[in-house]
Amino acid sequence: MIKIKYIGLIFGFFALIMGCTTDQKSSQKAAEQQQQTYTCPMHPQVIKHEMGTCPICAMDLVPFEKNSDNKSIKLDAQRQLLANISTAKIGEGGSLADIANESVLNGRLVLDPQQSNYISAKVAGRIEELFVRETGVIISKGQPLYRLYSEQLATLQQEYLMALAQQKQFAGDKLEQQLVASAKQKLLLYGQTESQLKQLSKTQQKNPLVTVFANQSGTVAELSVTQGQYVAEGSPIMRLEGYQRLWVEADAYPKELENIKPNQQLKVVVSGWENEPQLMKVEFINPSFQTGTQLTQIRGSIANPNAKWQPGLQVKVMLLTGNAKQAGINLPLDAVIQDGKGKHVWLKTGKDSFEPVPVVTGKANANSINITSGIATGDEVVVTGAYLLYSEYVLKRGKHPLG
Repeated sequence: MIKIKYIGLIFGFFALIMGCTTDQKSSQKAAEQQQQTYTCPMHPQVIKHEMGTCPICAMDLVPFEKNSDNKSIKLDAQRQLLANISTAKIGEGGSLADIANESVLNGRLVLDPQQSNYISAKVAGRIEELFVRETGVIISKGQPLYRLYSEQLATLQQEYLMALAQQKQFAGDKLEQQLVASAKQKLLLYGQTESQLKQLSKTQQKNPLVTVFANQSGTVAELSVTQGQYVAEGSPIMRLEGYQRLWVEADAYPKELENIKPNQQLKVVVSGWENEPQLMKVEFINPSFQTGTQLTQIRGSIANPNAKWQPGLQVKVMLLTGNAKQAGINLPLDAVIQDGKGKHVWLKTGKDSFEPVPVVTGKANANSINITSGIATGDEVVVTGAYLLYSEYVLKRGKHPLG
């Protein structure tokens, strides 16, 4: 009987020890689970068990919730404001969305060759002074460009002075009048102005230096001479370009050409100026395809006020191909996050809380996308700043919002 009591006491002692060990391990595990970790928004490799600042960039650490099963994420009002997060509530009764089928043609801005102008030497000589010595300079019409020393010009001026003297000596003689007119016309063709000829007639002093003025406004795109250089008659001096109107050249496939007609109005969006769409009229459709491709080009032009756009900028030309009605809800394109895991939007589930919801999408255009399932009437959807919520979730939880 006594042995049985001893055996019972021994088993009770061991049970007590095992129970204490189990309770200790459970408490330790619970403490580990309750211990909060923190990380840096810019350097996720930094992980600490207490609140503080990042040793790399000195930013405040944020809670890291890798083991949390909570689908929602919290963002205070100040951070929502900084992230430009805005929401829209789905109206009662849903909606019937009309999304226009749009093809986006890739294009570019090109210099209009009709606004280019070569300035060449009208008379042979030496460039005594060059007033414009670099490209990119904006030139106004009538502005002096260069001064040329020319013996040929001096000879023509001497002929003009002699013709004037002969005209005075034989006043009323038609032949002398014709000689004066001929000599004057030669000087005008060689770049002399009416005021310069009047001065020559007044002073009776020939001047082998001629100043050449710009006959149009523009920007110096190419400079072919230097000061002191000798140029022959017809030699290029500089090239001026005008940017007040630019060509738009866009690539199109044969199927897209079916919806493009001459003089058709198309919307043009310049990269970086998405809020300033322009209208262009189709002025030319290339009848042949580019070598080795199934692409051809269409061309139009747009105004370029204050020359704010430069040739070479990328543009998108919107080609409307029809309308398609489908049941669903229209959202801005940026409201839907699309990646390898699927498509999802963010719903506002509380004052400062947001939750990802998977969705199924339908047709889309350059601005909107149709949601066929996943959200319903009354849901408050994040329409701007969705990608920041996605990044915040991945950073804090260490996993994708869709699991």
